[in-house]
Amino acid sequence: MPVRMRTVLVPFATLPLAACAGRQSVLDPQGLQSHQILNTLFIFLSLAAVVWIAVVIVLAVGMLRRKRSADQPLALHQPFERAAGRVVFILGLATLAIVLGLSIVSYAGQRTVFAKDEHALTLKIIGHQWWWEVRYEDDSPDKSFVTANEIRIPAGQPVKVELESADVIHSFWVPSLTGKMDLITGQKNELQFTAKSAGVYRGQCAEFCGLQHAHMAFAVLALPPDEFGRWRDRENQGASSPTDQLGKQGEQLFRARGCALCHTVRGTLAGGQLGPDLTHVGSRTTIAAGTLPLTPATLGGWIADPQHIKPGNYMPKMPLQSDELIAILHYLEQLK
Repeated sequence: MPVRMRTVLVPFATLPLAACAGRQSVLDPQGLQSHQILNTLFIFLSLAAVVWIAVVIVLAVGMLRRKRSADQPLALHQPFERAAGRVVFILGLATLAIVLGLSIVSYAGQRTVFAKDEHALTLKIIGHQWWWEVRYEDDSPDKSFVTANEIRIPAGQPVKVELESADVIHSFWVPSLTGKMDLITGQKNELQFTAKSAGVYRGQCAEFCGLQHAHMAFAVLALPPDEFGRWRDRENQGASSPTDQLGKQGEQLFRARGCALCHTVRGTLAGGQLGPDLTHVGSRTTIAAGTLPLTPATLGGWIADPQHIKPGNYMPKMPLQSDELIAILHYLEQLK
């Protein structure tokens, strides 16, 4: 093959492999459940490939083999018929064995994927158009809190996720950790997974749910257990009151300009339930359900004109002066 042609073809041949690794890939398992799903996939795929190759070889041999013309084409040849019958019988048994074998493999895999642990950390996740409400619930109410669009879990420990929808059908999917499960209005579904090691894994809504379905993502941050414990203690606390003048002005504007009608900031008078809880929004890594990384510039742009960044979302564009925008941005950045 000429060097020039090889140079052109190689990038195209390797392009499909670009999606085979990373923080959102079924081929890069980092959880017990995702590892089992991948093993099951490879077993099914390998066996299907063997069967397909065998069928293609038999067809090729049948097409290429020279045929002898028979004097009586309709005459039965008993030896050939008996041999053909044995071959069909053997292939039928092989098909039955393959189907039963794959059924057993699938059943064994499901025992791991759908296993339940009574001591698992329990979360309730509610899907909205187009963001994720995450509730950390505890028998003691003072240890329960709500966050949004980010799920922090202890690495190496099982996590049970209770899934609900507030509007339409969504689907919870973290390819590197587990399979997908739908969120259906009026129905509670459960999913359990365990992250084998600390890391950041991307999740995505896998069921078309409206205009901004593609921008309904979330991050799963698997933390060492001690770090997770410290994070949970901080999340249990309400928002700290700003101490500087600009922060105080931003808090007042947050309520006066209507932000508090949709958003909650625990420890303040802001108690809206329509939008994400913003109590510790400054410590998150993204905004608008994974649409953009959280930086002063992106947060300011989102507050100024959310419809430009995520058209069709339910946050209206607020008429803010530049000094008001700066004050509110400064206040939200302190909510950590």
